[in-house]
Amino acid sequence: MPDIRPPTSGLRLILGVETSCDETAAAVVASGRWLRSNVIASQFHLHAAYGGVVPEVASRHHLEVILQVVDAALAEAGAGWRDLAAVAVTAGPGLAGALLVGVNTAKTLAYAHGLPLLAVNHLEAHLYANWIETAGRAYREPELPALGLIVSGGHTDLVLMRGHGDYRRLGRTRDDAAGEAFDKVGRLLGLGFPGGPAVEREARAAAKTRLRLPRAWLRGSDDFSFSGLKTAVLHSVRGEAGPPPPVPELAAAFQASVVDVLSKKAVLAAQREGARSLLLSGGVAANGPLREALAARSPVPVFTPPPVLCTDNGAMIAACAHFRFDALRAGWDLDPQPAMRFCS
Repeated sequence: MPDIRPPTSGLRLILGVETSCDETAAAVVASGRWLRSNVIASQFHLHAAYGGVVPEVASRHHLEVILQVVDAALAEAGAGWRDLAAVAVTAGPGLAGALLVGVNTAKTLAYAHGLPLLAVNHLEAHLYANWIETAGRAYREPELPALGLIVSGGHTDLVLMRGHGDYRRLGRTRDDAAGEAFDKVGRLLGLGFPGGPAVEREARAAAKTRLRLPRAWLRGSDDFSFSGLKTAVLHSVRGEAGPPPPVPELAAAFQASVVDVLSKKAVLAAQREGARSLLLSGGVAANGPLREALAARSPVPVFTPPPVLCTDNGAMIAACAHFRFDALRAGWDLDPQPAMRFCS
């Protein structure tokens, strides 16, 4: 990338910096829509051996590469510091040490170059990945109110977005987030870390099967629960109710359960709340069957970012900052907020 070259005048260029977990990312986005650059330094190879993200390792690697990533994002965008309107950074939620690296770097760069500093909520930013225009994708702006389904390793939330900065949480996970469940089941099945892509890949290899795993519907609530499903997979792997099913069949049955619950509850909430569009976002939004199920079931347009904008990235931080420019202005006393709340 960059994928799209917008007009050259009258635009607000924002540098977005993201270090909430295990991706060191920076991007330049013009007026919240046009992607000028998107650079991501993944730490997958560092954490795979441990079966999950090690916070201290993540923080150290952020320190090692963040300035290189920022320089690469500016170079790819063909932009200098004088072209920027602001520096935006993820302030939370996330890993404390990882956030500290991004926040302190952004503060230093904004101060040194006389730019406003914007503090962005990571979860809100995931929604704004759906506002970014990329090549090969017919662009249309989501209509509001919109129903947002945020599904990632740490969060599973249903949010009604009534306007920019105007949100109401409808539901959330009561235990494991969807992405966390994928990771844990990936480990149970011996598929490694991260579990999401591995489980999806293994499920595609499954022959047609009658295996059905439980679904926690939590009737009368928009909340989610995946811990019971994870336990059911564990019992199956141990052969407690008979010979263990083949790994592809277990992967397919687990994925079908998660997709069924997420898609049906999101569509029902969108219908009830009168949403005009449905926004899928977060790392699990890259899951093909989930995207297909939402598109098939939803009576309103479904927006899904390209896979590179589903996982953590700086572009979504910059896009969110554009639409919330004044509200997100921060002072030089900005500190990371690992437990930062999005909406109530």
